[in-house]
Amino acid sequence: MIPERTIGRLSLYRRILDQVLDQGRTYIFSHELAKLSGNKPAQVRRDLNVVKCPGCASKGYDVQEMIRCIDSTLDGPDKQRIALVGVGNLGRAVLHYFLGRRKKLEFAAAFDRDHDKVNRVIHGCRVYHIDELNDVIRKENIRLGVITVPVSEAGHIADLLVHGGVRGILNFTPAPLRIPPGVYVENIDITSAIEKVVYFTDLGNREKEKE
Repeated sequence: MIPERTIGRLSLYRRILDQVLDQGRTYIFSHELAKLSGNKPAQVRRDLNVVKCPGCASKGYDVQEMIRCIDSTLDGPDKQRIALVGVGNLGRAVLHYFLGRRKKLEFAAAFDRDHDKVNRVIHGCRVYHIDELNDVIRKENIRLGVITVPVSEAGHIADLLVHGGVRGILNFTPAPLRIPPGVYVENIDITSAIEKVVYFTDLGNREKEKE
């Protein structure tokens, strides 16, 4: 199994390489990718060895081949279908961001309690009432879920997703989820992240004031 940090770096490399390819470049050296990603060249080369991506001493790495190697590791052979629960501002932003971005990732269904949102297509994704979650997830063979609901509802929604057959959850709430073994959860607490930025920014300013 590839470590989580390596998977995170590979995902970052792929996003950077997509941009490099759009700029018309066909080759890139490891030290260039390292600078763009904030890593060391040796770390980049180790990560690329994990996905068996060959390099050329004179030209560097073929950008398209690098993307292909990372794709084959991160994406798997089949398209991954995702359910999003909570079509508020954050939920809409997530749907819009991923619209057409990855061929192997598809938001197949979204769920909400607001009847004004139900039975609509928002950013390419049909919205169902939350009461339909179990049936739709099973029918659409969905195995991944994204939670963008108020924190008070997160635990209940996680239970519904797991009961429906979801085996991977991206949680955008600060609520700790109690899920059974075999279900992978990735927590993204935006408030905590911003507070960390504020703290370390202020810390830097305080250190300068002491000088």
